[in-house]
Amino acid sequence: MGRRIYALKKYSTLIIANLAGAIMPTYTAPIRDMEFVLNDVLNVQSASVQGYDELEPDFLSAILTEAGKITSDVLAPLNSVGDKEGCVFENGVVRTPTGFKAAFDQVREGGWTGIDCDPEYGGQGMPYIVGTAVGEMFASANMAFGMYQGLTHGAYSAIHVHGSDEQKQKYLPNMVSCHWTGTMNLTEPHCGTDLGLMRTKAEPQPDGTYKITGQKIFISAGDHDLSENIIHLVLAKIPGGPEGVKGISLFIVPKFMVNDDGSLGARNSLSVGKIEEKMGIHGNATCVMNYDGATGFLLGEAHKGMRAMFTMMNEARLGVGLQGLAQAEVAYQNALAYAKDRLQGRDVTGVKNPDGPADPLIVHPDIRRNLMDQKSFIEGARALVFWAAEMIDRTHREGDKDADGLVSLLIPVIKGVLTDKGFECAVQAQQVYGGHGYIEEWGMSQFARDARIAMIYEGANGVQALDLVGRKLAQDGGKHVLAFFNEVKTFIAEHKGKDDAFDTDILEPLKAASKDLQSASMYFMQAGMKNPNDALAGSYDFMHLFGHTALGLMWARMAVAAQNALTLGASDAAFYETKLKTARYYMARQIPATALHLARIQSGSSTVMGLHADAF
Repeated sequence: MGRRIYALKKYSTLIIANLAGAIMPTYTAPIRDMEFVLNDVLNVQSASVQGYDELEPDFLSAILTEAGKITSDVLAPLNSVGDKEGCVFENGVVRTPTGFKAAFDQVREGGWTGIDCDPEYGGQGMPYIVGTAVGEMFASANMAFGMYQGLTHGAYSAIHVHGSDEQKQKYLPNMVSCHWTGTMNLTEPHCGTDLGLMRTKAEPQPDGTYKITGQKIFISAGDHDLSENIIHLVLAKIPGGPEGVKGISLFIVPKFMVNDDGSLGARNSLSVGKIEEKMGIHGNATCVMNYDGATGFLLGEAHKGMRAMFTMMNEARLGVGLQGLAQAEVAYQNALAYAKDRLQGRDVTGVKNPDGPADPLIVHPDIRRNLMDQKSFIEGARALVFWAAEMIDRTHREGDKDADGLVSLLIPVIKGVLTDKGFECAVQAQQVYGGHGYIEEWGMSQFARDARIAMIYEGANGVQALDLVGRKLAQDGGKHVLAFFNEVKTFIAEHKGKDDAFDTDILEPLKAASKDLQSASMYFMQAGMKNPNDALAGSYDFMHLFGHTALGLMWARMAVAAQNALTLGASDAAFYETKLKTARYYMARQIPATALHLARIQSGSSTVMGLHADAF
């Protein structure tokens, strides 16, 4: 790897500097692979979704290329800067790392913050799937940086769906442009997932506003110097409302009050208690927020705050799954470059680098296994996320309830499995470096540290598994899981018998995985009815069993697309041949894990719950 590091001079323009000879990771947007999924696999131009007819290959390529430039040239060089400097909280003010402000201005001026937002409020109105592809690049290049605009997009979505016309006009234009940013305030010191225990209060005022009082923790991008104002969305309880989650309401609480003419007024009664010292994502300010009678405005209906929050939950959790994929991608890119460059040992089948003292790492089978595990996961995960984004577009643009049901079923799988495996891949990439991977100078530990949070926030992965088994499986009478099984069954039926090798290498493993998933579902229906712990003890394994099956379906689809391209005489035949070989790897080495997960599930809860709590 080259010895390059970039920095942006704070509040100034991009400059390139050589700092202490550090050996830093780089990032190149995987545009060709994205185009393959969008054009060859999903065939977006022909999809019956409003706006997709405009997504011609040249148009998509132009967008992805420009996004690739800003992420590779501007954001990626700042990733290690953010990690080393972190955010600073002094005298009540939060400052972001060197270069973040200048980069944020550049991203905003390029229109990237509103790429899939409503044109009525200044957005570009592109499909969500385009925003998802661009979002992957931002998350790979600089995950902590990308969260500032990502959280703003979530707050924008909640106001866009549940806000009054006056609220939309007042807040959304500046949020779309990210002149104002946004947050979501859920967690409190004594309650995380169990929001029914919330204590933050919202006292009604004669003028129709509310006084918000309470403390929120783990608030990503809670305060910073990147935007003129921060629009906090705060969950709180109106006194006298229903108990538990049924009494939670959602409020708009701006950092600075907004005057009728759109100008900023007095500072609201809220403050930062501290910024958290975290394992990773140091470049994002994770704040403790104190609300001391702050003025808030009800968003949506009183006591219906959870409904408003869940409006954006599919997108938010898909975005976190995307972060897992994104960290795996950038870590893999650097591990691959290192494996090709680092000379260690000789190939047991014969010397491959006769002019050097040793062969490169990549000749060794265990390094190949490591890299193939990463590659096969990343490319399958990208296809799965893009397919889910297409279903979200179908939901919002076409009112497709079946698409909404299926993507809602898949969201906990995507969030849970992609973040688990994304972290695992970041560690595997670090392993390729040997001892250098453990040395901060090489920068590989940051990917593992940053990826780790994605397994926790937006609902820890154990909660995702419980949501999948406890709610999503039985939703609408099990209609959506049956739709997934039918998707697999139909695909196999359509392609079976055309090619014996394809049947054996691709379709048979997919069929076996689907049968394991169906068997696990049946077990939950039978044993879970008698003893709920039997279902819950197997929920995490079920989530991963489902994930392997879904990734297997994606690889089967990609294999068909690659074979079709080769049959038509594609000019870049090597690209498609690589896809086929990677598909066969996944089916041979990864998808058989469904049998292990099924065995664990069918063992029930007796061994899991066998010890009394005092025996631990």
